[in-house]
Amino acid sequence: MNAPNAGFDRVDTRSIGPGKSPRSPVQRIARNISQNVALCSRVLIRPKSIALPQSSPIIVLALALAAVALVSMPLLDASALDWARNEPHWFRGAFEKITQFGLSGWFLFPCGFVLLFLAAVTSPYLTTSAQAVLAALGARFGFVFLAVGLPGLFVSIVKRLIGRARPFVGGHEDPFAYMPFSWRPAFASMPSGHATTAVAAAIAIGAIWPRTRAFMWVYAVLIMFSRVAVLAHHPSDVIASALVALVGTHLLRRWFAARRLVFRASDLRSKPAPSVARIKAALRQAISSRNLAA
Repeated sequence: MNAPNAGFDRVDTRSIGPGKSPRSPVQRIARNISQNVALCSRVLIRPKSIALPQSSPIIVLALALAAVALVSMPLLDASALDWARNEPHWFRGAFEKITQFGLSGWFLFPCGFVLLFLAAVTSPYLTTSAQAVLAALGARFGFVFLAVGLPGLFVSIVKRLIGRARPFVGGHEDPFAYMPFSWRPAFASMPSGHATTAVAAAIAIGAIWPRTRAFMWVYAVLIMFSRVAVLAHHPSDVIASALVALVGTHLLRRWFAARRLVFRASDLRSKPAPSVARIKAALRQAISSRNLAA
């Protein structure tokens, strides 16, 4: 968003000024959106400005998840699917409802709406403090949007290249049935898109708002379990999804931190977020008729 550095994120807006004011409110909003999208794009792709520490714990955890996924194929997948096929109808029916909350739209649409709203109302006519608060909000919601969207896009492509058969294909438990490059939904089992979304959201949202971590991880575990319970995926599929989400969100977190956005470079922890009072004051100023008419 249009905001100079004010203790939250470093965003240089010296290249963007008020300029010639458009005549209609629609033109002004369009101007704000175009300027803010251009600014945010430059901020995200600018060269990193600070070195980051090594990620040894994440590397170890990623290798452990990869090993567990490989081991689960011969030892767990077939027995888990045999259990899932014999579960009560009410049990599977309940998880068929739960699993719908693993769709990425539950996160991408709200985050996208917030980002579009912030881009529309943030203008050079706001005070420096208000611009900084809205920039901090935009950076955080932008991180969540990308943390869910990018791993999800990666999985959508890779799973079809791998071509692993879903549990319902063939009518028997065969965790080693593959048809690479088939690009068919029935052979798009590994990794799970729902599980990737759930784990990525749990990591991303928990990183920014630590108080949500317990709730988000309960949600992620339920979605991962539901994918096996509804016979959509093997256990190793959801473990592989956790691996993709872990690596994807961590790389994005480092990308943001290296550009002094959202996270501290020293330990990758979230920077202090603006208070609720400051957010309310900035939003009141942003949606005021005076700002939209400027």
